[in-house]
Amino acid sequence: MRRWLALELAGTIRHDGDGGVADDLVSPADLAVWLRAQEPLLGPQRIESGLVENERALAEVVAVRTAARALFARVVAPAPPSRADAGRLPNAADALAALNNAAARATTAVSLDWPVEGEPSLRFADEALDPVESLTALLAREVMLFLADADSGRLAACNAPRCVRYFLKEHGRQEYCKPSCSNRARAARHYRRHDAAEHQGA
Repeated sequence: MRRWLALELAGTIRHDGDGGVADDLVSPADLAVWLRAQEPLLGPQRIESGLVENERALAEVVAVRTAARALFARVVAPAPPSRADAGRLPNAADALAALNNAAARATTAVSLDWPVEGEPSLRFADEALDPVESLTALLAREVMLFLADADSGRLAACNAPRCVRYFLKEHGRQEYCKPSCSNRARAARHYRRHDAAEHQGA
């Protein structure tokens, strides 16, 4: 299955393991760690030293993430959005405008790479004023590419207790992003049934 940078960005909001929500992009140092982890998708030229301790870069990337999660919520509707997002996101029109504005910051030249023994792929070369604008435009464009792709039709918010992830369904009835979430949901249902039976017998 293709690994989408848009989903990796949205996934920086996650369950913290203790019933709460963790944000992997709280500081510029966090952003630097995340960018290095995404190097296979971004390319090494995207990890510039100017982004490592840059508050503006952090704010711009978080703004793209917010827009992405708002539009993910639109994709999964009428099903509920991720629990982390309920009541906290901009409306879809504002999110779309923010994404388009971010993408428009860089003028992009597109070229096609096609090795003799390999698959064709697109290469984007950005001409932006600075590395922050280039990174922001790239991330916004990646969100757009995902939303315009057929894969976005498989997007879902995990229904497991405490999970706040968006994921791609592998089959139509899939409700949980991974087996551990499925197990947690099954345990929660068992607990509710057991608790209800005890109250009825009381």
